[in-house]
Amino acid sequence: MDLGGNGGGLPVNNKQRAMTPNKSRGEFPRNSRKDSDGLSESPDLEFEYSDTDKWASELSELYSYTEGPEFALNRKCFEEEFSAHGSDKKWTELDAAQHRAHAMRLLDSLEVIVREKRLKVARAILYMTQGTFAECSSEVEVQYWMRYNIFLLLDVGTFSALVELLNMEMDNSAACSSAVRKPAISLADSTDLRVLLNIMYLMVETIQQDDPADKPEWRAVRETFRAELGSPLFNNEPISVTLFGMVTKFCSGHAPHFPMKKVLLLLWKSILFTLGGFEQLQSLKVRKRQELGLPPLPEDSIRVVRSMRAASPPASASDLIEQQQKRARREHKALIKQDNLDAFNEKDPYKADDARDDEDDNDDNDNSLETETFPLERDEVMPPPIPHPPSERVSFPKGLPWAPKVREKDIESFLESSRSKFIGYTLGSDTDTVVGLPRPIHESIKTLKQHKYVSIAEIQMAKEEEYQKTPLSGGDEDVEMSATELLYQGILPSLPQYMIALLKILLAAAPTSKAKTDSINILADVLPEEMPTTVLQSMKLGVDVNRHKEIIVKAISAILLLLLKHFKLNHIYQLGPPLPLSRVSKHPTDQRVFVF
Repeated sequence: MDLGGNGGGLPVNNKQRAMTPNKSRGEFPRNSRKDSDGLSESPDLEFEYSDTDKWASELSELYSYTEGPEFALNRKCFEEEFSAHGSDKKWTELDAAQHRAHAMRLLDSLEVIVREKRLKVARAILYMTQGTFAECSSEVEVQYWMRYNIFLLLDVGTFSALVELLNMEMDNSAACSSAVRKPAISLADSTDLRVLLNIMYLMVETIQQDDPADKPEWRAVRETFRAELGSPLFNNEPISVTLFGMVTKFCSGHAPHFPMKKVLLLLWKSILFTLGGFEQLQSLKVRKRQELGLPPLPEDSIRVVRSMRAASPPASASDLIEQQQKRARREHKALIKQDNLDAFNEKDPYKADDARDDEDDNDDNDNSLETETFPLERDEVMPPPIPHPPSERVSFPKGLPWAPKVREKDIESFLESSRSKFIGYTLGSDTDTVVGLPRPIHESIKTLKQHKYVSIAEIQMAKEEEYQKTPLSGGDEDVEMSATELLYQGILPSLPQYMIALLKILLAAAPTSKAKTDSINILADVLPEEMPTTVLQSMKLGVDVNRHKEIIVKAISAILLLLLKHFKLNHIYQLGPPLPLSRVSKHPTDQRVFVF
């Protein structure tokens, strides 16, 4: 995934694809293909097909340009807290014991009652998670101290304290009522929430980065933290459920000051860290097939997609019409066979011409009335061919790049239609008896069975049908309490509200030519207190707003895709209609439905 804006933007692999090559998105045009008339088609796009962009780009998306002055404020708060304890050294000059002692002091100071003091300590902790950049001389050094400080803060229990403060700020009725009464909400209304969410996002995003140079104890801390995020340890629910609650509260209008971009980014990274990305999803699929006794997958879909050509925008209507007109001009050919003309009209304009197609066209056209002359006369009439410089052509495989899959029902329906046509009777679900059928049907059945594919969903549905037939003697189903199962149980009571809230924000952030009169305000955490007064400031704010919306679209798209994939793999009925209430008490996933 590659992202625009200041090192980021819309995802280009799975989610919403950026159509224009952009250096800031990591997209560079490869060799363009050319048709027989010299018209260049859309160039290929280069991007890295992955769950996220590079670490630095993902961190940059957390901030907006209007938050720039706060970096110096965070540094000032840290230096005041650091010097208040009589230390005359820099943070990078202290040993591990002194680092831990100061981190513990900051954690204790987070429990003070005075809001201003608590915010100052939170900013000092945020400066630590930002790598104490003022004492570093290179980006590599900043990244090292970021990882060091974040693992240190996690070890002393900072994340749990931040979750408690976040819940307290969510329930702050005074701040919510003040924001509702304000005619215009700005960046200052969400200062406390933004500082807390910044720290939590930096911790989650940094810890989930698997660095080969990490210490063994850091690897153990990472796995422990992953399990804690997916478990109901924070207010008896996973952290993702808490963030979903913030989304619904924001969309309901009770808390319009919530910094929604930061909430969605933290929600996305929490789901990605606890459930796993597409690589982990493929591994889970392979493991589940082995447990169910199914044959292995014919290919790795992630690797296949990575080798495919990137989706490019189709040509405009005017370009297509001009291309057809140029192809229609056949010089030195008075008549063309009708079948060749029909083949030209039915040709797909979006498909690249192949050299073999051009040769076939030339061979067919040579059979026209005009070309029925003697060889010597043809040499005299036809002008010599004009030499063209050789153009590099990129060959792409025809058809789908992955193996075909055939269901058992497809084989049954094919046999039923063949039997009723050639014999006049049917045998139901029998797929082995081919007596009386022609030899080509035998070969077709053999080919279909070679590509027969049994999915995990079919096994799950068959088990549920058996449980419904024998609800008393079927026994209890063994449900694995994985991170996906725990998350689904947490969001099940309010699942439709969560999906509607996400789609409302997505609609407000999506670009459109029509005015959105009833749209919710998603720019509360990007607009400054004082609106710009110069043209330069207005342009800068406009860029920041567009970037803000793109990042929101990317985060929501990633959340929906991850939930869709993981819930479907966990149990197919988490994506389908609910089962009868007779099965509710036996299987906690039976009554679930994923709303889209």
